[in-house]
Amino acid sequence: MRELGLWHDGQHMGRRWAVGCVALEVTQRCNLDCTLCYLSESSEALHDLPLAELFRRLQAVRDRYGPGVDIQITGGEPTLRRRDELVALVRRARELALRPALFTNGIRATRPLLESLCDAGLIDVAFHVDMTQLRKGFRSEAELNAVRAEYIERARGLPLAVYFNTSVFDGNLDEMAGVARFFVAHADVVRLASFQLQADTGRGVLGRRGARLDRNAVMEQIRAGAGAPIRFDAFDFGHPHCNRYAMTLVVNGRAHDLLDDTALARRVLHTSTDLSIERTAPWRTAVALTLRVLRTPRLVSPALAWVARKFWRIKGDLLAGRGRAHKLSFFIHDFMNACELEHDRVEACAFMVASGDGTISMCLHNAQRDAHLLVPAQVRESHAVRWWNPVSGQLQDAPHLPRSPVLTRKTARGRAKLRIGAVQ
Repeated sequence: MRELGLWHDGQHMGRRWAVGCVALEVTQRCNLDCTLCYLSESSEALHDLPLAELFRRLQAVRDRYGPGVDIQITGGEPTLRRRDELVALVRRARELALRPALFTNGIRATRPLLESLCDAGLIDVAFHVDMTQLRKGFRSEAELNAVRAEYIERARGLPLAVYFNTSVFDGNLDEMAGVARFFVAHADVVRLASFQLQADTGRGVLGRRGARLDRNAVMEQIRAGAGAPIRFDAFDFGHPHCNRYAMTLVVNGRAHDLLDDTALARRVLHTSTDLSIERTAPWRTAVALTLRVLRTPRLVSPALAWVARKFWRIKGDLLAGRGRAHKLSFFIHDFMNACELEHDRVEACAFMVASGDGTISMCLHNAQRDAHLLVPAQVRESHAVRWWNPVSGQLQDAPHLPRSPVLTRKTARGRAKLRIGAVQ
């Protein structure tokens, strides 16, 4: 971060975390056909990576970044893998002191599955719901709130931090205020709402976004939905052109900015980088943070003054809501177009993917996806090394893909042909 000129008082990367998160793609299959899709055209023709290779990638993440890294178990749609395999992946991640999260469209994420994954050590679940998914019978983001509400009830009461991902594109930008308002209304369960801007990665049908859709436009929609002038510039997570973050306290159905005093927020960050953030127990984290501030003499006076001002401003909502309050964070992620990658943003990436050759920036991975997918994986067997072929799903003695110019693995979405002659 220093080399890129991004090191400052509000930078989390390199201070609280070595990396924001690492995606572990456990399948390339999916049960939706989204108009914004980050998968490859070859994805449906490929077999799932064996568990041994996924375990190896988890170990590689642990070796590179250390403990406490957030692991996104994703795809494709990860719930298309067998339940016992998902449970094994979550358990292995926890054994390595990593923090596993399930990223799913929710269709197959049943309550019993979530319970099984919680027993194995799952920490977060992130449901992705929006109009790019072409779910039958839904004509607007407002109508999709019924799906979001159903998923919230599936996770309610489980020891999970519940997130929601929303793809923002030209066709639903004006509905984002309503989506944000929904999350504020359900902040008793939802901990974070992530908004991911439309990007042209070469798949899907929407392509690049219009000039009107940018980070500022999404921020304004969130502010309108939250009903508060919340700030998104107190902290950075990697490159500021990639990620924007806001944290609010929801009381009596109203959101209140918790990062309105940027200088104080950054000073608190400096004194608490060693504290563990327990997302499934936010009040425990709040107590630990409060104790740390009270033990730091230079922070006590400004922190107490801020608390007094905040309490005075929200006293009406606290009384009306009988003291109940919930933390809700908003996150904006701005993916890059595949043909417009920026070197400094790739180098400062907080959102990595665990590939066969190590971790790589998500935007770079999306732009070169086939180059990482159509590669045999090395598998060690006692005294020998063999190669798992993603096309055939078989082990072989040499690291070569078939020379046939066409693949013919039939899939649920009907994709039966894939030309691979260019990637031999």
